[in-house]
Amino acid sequence: MNQQQQIIQWLQADPYRMQALSIARELGLNQWCLAAGFVRNLVWDQLHGYPLATALNDIDLVYFDKQHAHEQHDLQREAQLQQKSAAQHLSFPWSVKNQARMHLRSGRQPYTSTDDAISYWVEVETAIGARLNASGDIELVAPLGLGALFTRTITLNPKNGEVDTYYQRIKSKGWQRHWPELRLVI
Repeated sequence: MNQQQQIIQWLQADPYRMQALSIARELGLNQWCLAAGFVRNLVWDQLHGYPLATALNDIDLVYFDKQHAHEQHDLQREAQLQQKSAAQHLSFPWSVKNQARMHLRSGRQPYTSTDDAISYWVEVETAIGARLNASGDIELVAPLGLGALFTRTITLNPKNGEVDTYYQRIKSKGWQRHWPELRLVI
């Protein structure tokens, strides 16, 4: 089984993540995916042999929409997701970010798509997402590939290059405490 098929199989076997994907798809956002820890943590849990999934601090729903590139729109989408979740007696820690405006945070040129935006995220292993297509099949978004995710590493994204941010994130998130087999790659 290749890495993409393996991740899809792990996602399909996780009812929590499948419910989140289903609810997120209902918004019909452009180029959306549930990204970062949503996929990364699942893979690291599996590689470490953890029988239960690590709880998510947040579920990053990212999308790309130049017409609605203001924070208020994202907050409205979060409220919609909370409402949809509550209607199913579920609670998810949603965090919605339109990638059409995220370049402003880092002083980069405007991103051209969700793929382009996440290709600048700090860690290679974080730059991955998943979505459900119209047929209900899982699609992965991985502009930097999947390989690093399976090597038990936390790799500084050379396209990002923010070394201080990289170390700060590693320390604040406690990844190596929780997944002790992870090693740093700069």
